[in-house]
Amino acid sequence: MANSFVRYTGNGSTSSYAVPFSYRAQGDVAVTIDGVATTAFTWDGAGTNITFTSPPADTSSIEIRRTTSQAARLVDYADGSVLKENDLDTDSQQGFFMGQEAIDDAADKIKLDNADFQWDAQSKRLKNVADPTGAQDVATKNYIESTWLSAADKTTLNNVNSNISAINTVNSNISAITTNNSNSTNINTVATNIGSVNTVASDITKVVAVANDLAEAVSEVETVADDLNEATSEIDTVAGAITNVDNVGNNIANVNTVAGISANVTTVAGISSNVTSVAGNETNINAVNTNSSNINTVAGAITNVNTVGGDIANVNTVAGNISGVNSFGERYRVASSAPASSTDVGDLYFDTTANELKVYKSSGWAAAGSTVNGTARRYTYDITGTPTTVSGADAKGETLAYDAGFVDVFLNGVRQSNTSGSYTGDVTVSSGTSVVFASALAAGDVVDVVAYGTFSAANIEASDITSGTINLDRIPSITNAKLDGSISNDKLAGSISNDKLAGSIANDKLANNSITINGSAVALGGSVTVGETKPTATGCTPSTITNDATNVVIAGTNFTSIPQVWALNTSTGIWYLANSVSYTSATSITANFTLTVDAQYKIRVENPDGNATLSGTNILTVSDAPTWSTSAGSLGSVAGNFSGTVATLSASSDSAITYSETTSVLTNASQANCSLNSSTGAITTSDFGGSSTTPTTYNFTIRATDGESQTTDRTFSLSSTFGATGGGQFN
Repeated sequence: MANSFVRYTGNGSTSSYAVPFSYRAQGDVAVTIDGVATTAFTWDGAGTNITFTSPPADTSSIEIRRTTSQAARLVDYADGSVLKENDLDTDSQQGFFMGQEAIDDAADKIKLDNADFQWDAQSKRLKNVADPTGAQDVATKNYIESTWLSAADKTTLNNVNSNISAINTVNSNISAITTNNSNSTNINTVATNIGSVNTVASDITKVVAVANDLAEAVSEVETVADDLNEATSEIDTVAGAITNVDNVGNNIANVNTVAGISANVTTVAGISSNVTSVAGNETNINAVNTNSSNINTVAGAITNVNTVGGDIANVNTVAGNISGVNSFGERYRVASSAPASSTDVGDLYFDTTANELKVYKSSGWAAAGSTVNGTARRYTYDITGTPTTVSGADAKGETLAYDAGFVDVFLNGVRQSNTSGSYTGDVTVSSGTSVVFASALAAGDVVDVVAYGTFSAANIEASDITSGTINLDRIPSITNAKLDGSISNDKLAGSISNDKLAGSIANDKLANNSITINGSAVALGGSVTVGETKPTATGCTPSTITNDATNVVIAGTNFTSIPQVWALNTSTGIWYLANSVSYTSATSITANFTLTVDAQYKIRVENPDGNATLSGTNILTVSDAPTWSTSAGSLGSVAGNFSGTVATLSASSDSAITYSETTSVLTNASQANCSLNSSTGAITTSDFGGSSTTPTTYNFTIRATDGESQTTDRTFSLSSTFGATGGGQFN
């Protein structure tokens, strides 16, 4: 290990590097990056580390080397002078350090290996080597590639390299190649006739067949010879009828054709009477032939023809009512959008897009019935993001549809008012397929939509009602005259509502002339204000907490004892129930939370009567408090009057950290006389300890504060040191 220098390889991120060797003064230490001297660094307080202004680049070569002065002696002794310890140390250190540096420099050179007395480059490259001139000179890479090898040589070597696999294959088959060489004459003969060889190879099946046929032909020739000996009498017979033979020979093509269809000829001969009948119906057959195209069409759809034939009675019924059928075809249509032509009042069409039946009125197309099947249909939407419109499939996969205006909308359990005419409500419900909110929703909100079925009651003559009960909503206005004892209580199916009274009926005409609301009697025709009292949640104290169980005071209005409280993580939509809740007043409650996820939270408060609120904004933050990486206690000793970086403190959190001193020691000019960088935690000084000339320990407290104003304090100390004073002499 070297005694006077150290080398590092940069990685692009590390700035601080250790100085492991001793030195007389910091000015005797030289630093280079990639061989270039630099002074862009600072020393730490102990003088054992340097920190570059910017991290050296990745793979850069960093050298920190002591270069003790060799040009002049640092101490010059004079006769009669006083010998001080410092002078003796300085003189001896100069010589000692120069000796170390010389030894390190010599060890850093190429030298003979004592194992074999050969030069050892210690696994390093040799640079800046001249081209060789003698037989035993070292040749450089450039010399071999650019001088010794010609362009043709390099091309040849590249070809060999690209075909090395084939060369290896030839080498592994050298025995077979040698054998083939001994049969070169035959191989050359085959090569000369390779075309014929290829022809035979491609038709080898035929060659084999020919060989087999030749073997069979010999026996067949012998058989023919035997037959000729036996055929003399037959030949004589044929000769006697040679004219017929000639006729057959001249028409041999026809004979062969007939022979090929002998079975058909036999069949025709068997139905000769039918053939005669066909000939007698030539006119009809020609007529059928003329209409062959239509006949083929009918034959191709014979299944449909048979089906129609099987239902001919129904076909005749339809034919007898064809005018009604045509009328229905004109009246009813199926389409994905409303027909725009040939429309008459009363026309019907099934809308395949909305999946409902519509009727044409004087005002245009309208739903023939309610969009809602039944009395009501409910939809629930779990909101993500910040939309203003809810539509399409809900959490149960059901697609939103309603009759405009006949719908109630609830946001987090609170009913929203509908926009109507000039009144602007919380929501607009006019399209039948979407709900548009006046304000954007928040992630985690729950929207419930209740769509109501609509219908129209038929008109019924009063004289047709002879039994049962009439809904009071169907009774017209009633005057005093109609109540003069002619209507008994048993004829009324309940109380008559105010809107059914013509205004001239006195309360004394009614058996019950007042109603009770919230414990108070209200005369008919009177008024009372009825409403719900909902709580509000406006803020939390503290507004930022850690993951530990913490009491949070919630400010608001209309709290009742004792409500339930939840915290809503607006990033994930997850609800957390408070560990406990205590009631202080209608404007203050305390909830204890253990929230393990750092996030922003809304607060929901629900009173025992079910009235609830969700804070409009995030009013509670869960965040980690700062944690210190630098250990408490002593940060070390620093030479008195030192100038530079004394130490760097480090703390972390889930947001940016700022540093400050809570005491008045470190940054006090009359004490430690240091500066504290609030962003980096670096402690620097231009004169450590200021005017102090005696060793002193400075105790101080530093506060780390994160972006959520959470703080963590830690106490540290720094000590100043001063060298030995006084002197002595040799007598």
